[in-house]
Amino acid sequence: MQAKARVTLAQAEGEAKIVQAKAEGQADIERAKAAAEANRIIGESLKGNEEYLRYVWIKGLQDGKGERIYIPTEAGLPILEAGKAGN
Repeated sequence: MQAKARVTLAQAEGEAKIVQAKAEGQADIERAKAAAEANRIIGESLKGNEEYLRYVWIKGLQDGKGERIYIPTEAGLPILEAGKAGN
C-alpha cells in the first residue's frame, strides 16, 4: 500500500514538474515577444535620425573608460593597437 502511494506521489510530482516547465517555457516565449516588439519600436524610431545616432556615438566615445576602438581601413582590416590606452 505504501509503495503504491509512493508511486502515485512520484507521478503527481512528475506531472507538476511538466506543467511548471511548460508554464516557464510559455513565459519565456512571451518575454521574447515583448523584447522583439521593443526592438522593433526602437529600430523604427531610429530610422532617419542620423544626427541623434551620431550624437550618441560621440557621447559614447567621450564617456568611454579606456576601451579600444578598432577602425577599419580601406582594406576592411582594423588598425591594430594604434595609440593603445595608457601609452
